[in-house]
Amino acid sequence: MKHSTLFLLSAFASLSLASCSPDKSPPVAPSGPAVPPVKTTANTAYRSPATNAPAMRNPDINMPSNFDKASGITFSRVAVPGPYVAITFDDGPHASNTPRLLDMLRARNIKATFYVVGKNVELYPGIVRRTVAEGHEIGNHSYTHTKLSGLSNDRVMSEMRKTDDAVFNASGVRPRTMRPPYGALTQTQRQMVHQAFGYPTILWDVDPLDWKRPGSSVVTSRILSGTRNGSIILVHDLHGSSVDAMPATLDGLLRKGFRFVTVSQLLSMAGTAQASAGPSAAGGPHATGD
Repeated sequence: MKHSTLFLLSAFASLSLASCSPDKSPPVAPSGPAVPPVKTTANTAYRSPATNAPAMRNPDINMPSNFDKASGITFSRVAVPGPYVAITFDDGPHASNTPRLLDMLRARNIKATFYVVGKNVELYPGIVRRTVAEGHEIGNHSYTHTKLSGLSNDRVMSEMRKTDDAVFNASGVRPRTMRPPYGALTQTQRQMVHQAFGYPTILWDVDPLDWKRPGSSVVTSRILSGTRNGSIILVHDLHGSSVDAMPATLDGLLRKGFRFVTVSQLLSMAGTAQASAGPSAAGGPHATGD
């Protein structure tokens, strides 16, 4: 009886193992040359989706913009009695970058100063009208973005006049200040333009060299580390990567306690505007990419 029981248990175990085993061995991949990986092109048009978190907001600032035109001819920074700064954007308007930037500024209640190129104003007058309608300031950045210090006085005056007229025709306002391309304008030319148009020459003290396209995070880091009270910040809305850097840059400056005003408001603050030498007339270390 014992031997019969053992025999039956052994037979049952064999059947159970057989039922758990596959009928066939798994297929083996055929041998042969390795298939090379498929290369894909970079998606340069991708942008990180916007978050639903509300942007930080600049407080409402009711401040006059009628500065004393006798206070100076050239400014790269302004002595002010508080954490006020002016952020400026050069070389526009641009068909897509400038409207995108205007959306970012509106979401944060920030007023900026745009130094526009006359030819671009004539191409995109509607963008200039929107810029003015939303409370931003327009500055003269020449008509053809040429190096003004190498031109005759007549040519310089023509560059200023044509841009002044283009801005007025597009928006109904005239520029209050000017910025020479590359920061290049001789002292004699600065005085001439100031006398003819009332424009002070506006340079800058914070330059992230965004025209070299170092990456959005680098642009943000350079601006956050270099900005101080009264700074005039240089950025170019001509470049998409520069505009990409603006949300983090603007929010970072607001978190540090800075408040944004236009260049004219900065100059008008309590009569404390003080002229500074800034880059050289031929374009100094801050002027190579403007």
